[in-house]
Amino acid sequence: MLGSFALQLAPVSSSPFLSFNRLSSFHSSTPFSASDILRATSRRIAFAAKTRTITSMANEEEYSGNVKQQLAKLFDASLKAAFPTGPDVEPLVAACTSKFGDYQCNNAMGIFSKIRGQNTEYKKPASVGEAIVTNLPPSEMIESCSVAGPGFVNVVLSKIWIAKNIQKMLIGGIETWAPRLQVKKAVVDFSSPNIAKEMHVGHLRSTIIGDSLARMLEFSNVEVLRRNHVGDWGTQFGMLIEYLFELFPNIEDVNETAIGDLQAFYKASKQRFDSDPAFKERAQKAVVSLQGGEPKYRQAWMQICEISRKEFDTVYKRLKIQIEEKGESFYNPYIPGIIEKLSEKGLVEESQGARVIFIEGVNIPLIVVKSDGGYNYASTDLTALWYRLNEEKAEWIIYVTDVGQQQHFDMFFSAAKRAGWLPADGSTYPKVNHVGFGLVLGEDGKRFRTRSSEVVRLVDLLDEAKSRSKAQLIERGKAEEWTDDELEQTAEAVGYGAVKYADLKNNRLTNYTFNFDQMLNDKGNTAVYLLYAHARICSIIRKSKKDIEELKKTESLVLDHADERVLALHLLQFSEVVEEACSNLLPNVLCEYLYNLSENFTKFYSNCQVVGSAEEISRLLLCEATARVMRKCFHLLGIEPVYKI
Repeated sequence: MLGSFALQLAPVSSSPFLSFNRLSSFHSSTPFSASDILRATSRRIAFAAKTRTITSMANEEEYSGNVKQQLAKLFDASLKAAFPTGPDVEPLVAACTSKFGDYQCNNAMGIFSKIRGQNTEYKKPASVGEAIVTNLPPSEMIESCSVAGPGFVNVVLSKIWIAKNIQKMLIGGIETWAPRLQVKKAVVDFSSPNIAKEMHVGHLRSTIIGDSLARMLEFSNVEVLRRNHVGDWGTQFGMLIEYLFELFPNIEDVNETAIGDLQAFYKASKQRFDSDPAFKERAQKAVVSLQGGEPKYRQAWMQICEISRKEFDTVYKRLKIQIEEKGESFYNPYIPGIIEKLSEKGLVEESQGARVIFIEGVNIPLIVVKSDGGYNYASTDLTALWYRLNEEKAEWIIYVTDVGQQQHFDMFFSAAKRAGWLPADGSTYPKVNHVGFGLVLGEDGKRFRTRSSEVVRLVDLLDEAKSRSKAQLIERGKAEEWTDDELEQTAEAVGYGAVKYADLKNNRLTNYTFNFDQMLNDKGNTAVYLLYAHARICSIIRKSKKDIEELKKTESLVLDHADERVLALHLLQFSEVVEEACSNLLPNVLCEYLYNLSENFTKFYSNCQVVGSAEEISRLLLCEATARVMRKCFHLLGIEPVYKI
């Protein structure tokens, strides 16, 4: 059984000056309830069991990772043979947990409802199911089929075929199991903090969820443009620049050391703006000077941005986040032209001095030019969308922000559809998705804050996670066994991994309670438990003193024990689970798969002796396959694996 083990990393070579940014709704003092958040999404997210047709799959002959798609190919042939003049249907194939099969084809009832009364030989759905089975092409992957109830076709996979495909993965690498998505290029817009403000716990979910989605898409052979749409433009920079000039008359003296705490600098400038009318007037003029391109103001703006950028990069480096900044300022020069394009299409209308786009079914318009002639969040987002579609040629644009911004995204997506930039029904590419998420709560059920009611700084949260993880390792005596570097690396991997997994394992639409004790527990559905499980598997392989690289080429995997087969089948479902997580933009689907994989391995290891058994070689290969899939799951979740207990 997997218990409490220490572990070790393998050596590692409502002010107008408050900017509305990607996470602005975290300024709300009242957290959303679970029901509020679930109501905020307009449609239920569920993985469609309906698989793609064979012609839509890339490199189908070479691709063998997705069991569901391979079965769909067989059932597609069967449906065409059994009902050549019948309705054109796509095979509905789903994994099942019943004792009657591993997968199920669920087309019979739908077909029967369409052909009923047409004087066919089929008098009930079960007879349709039997025809589907009869017309299935011969295949080494299927051991047996049976028809249950109203035509459900249950499929039992061949254990020889399962073993053979796992062995292929061991030789060819886990990439041979990567999903094949229709989309080739995507933008994932995530994290998106505001310049001159520190990253706080409110940015945690967008950063972690966005990174995981980007990783899954990249693994699926999609070119991903990771975009950080930072709030680096707007009226708040007038007060920041003017305050900077007061403190440093010589702009050359400005650096991060001189400014110090950028968050305190922002608060001080805001206080001056609110309390000093003369300062407020100068700040407003500074905005005009900045937007007019005056060098002095431009230089000050760039220095403020650079100081913020360095602080952001510190957090991204610790979390191993790769992201490219393209902030609001990047799109600003394009806005007038985009507004003109929309106006030419008749979308932009005058309303109370502002220029707006009216959205059907919404009682407020989408303001694209304010009454003072300034641009806003909507004008920037529409311009960014146009740029991503036309200049960067993205087919799928994904925005990762809190659910409080759902209406904004619904409205600007609708405007883009009216403009003809996106398909009207949203069913084909290019397409856009808002990936909403709930709040991070404290144990009191309110928005997570410090004891002094301040928003929790992200760097402080990460420091605490690492510190607690390190304390647990020291308590287990690892300080005496390991070098300082090994202790630091392991504490970091476990601490940061615990924070990430605690977030990702939840359905992103719901709020979740941040609790260090729970996330660092080595029992239950936690990163610590899963990392220990992986380390234990690696320990089993090392203790065997066998050369796995050689064994996978010369020996064979055999699945004679029931628990061996259960574990192997779960491994084989990895590809379709990743595809499901990508399709529905739900990382928790992969977390659930990973946890169940660990549980299946524990049961296998409890009932099947590995080292020293007659089946040692085969079971070592199964251990290696499990470890490889676990490592890829960790990678897709942004978690660093550990290798030694």
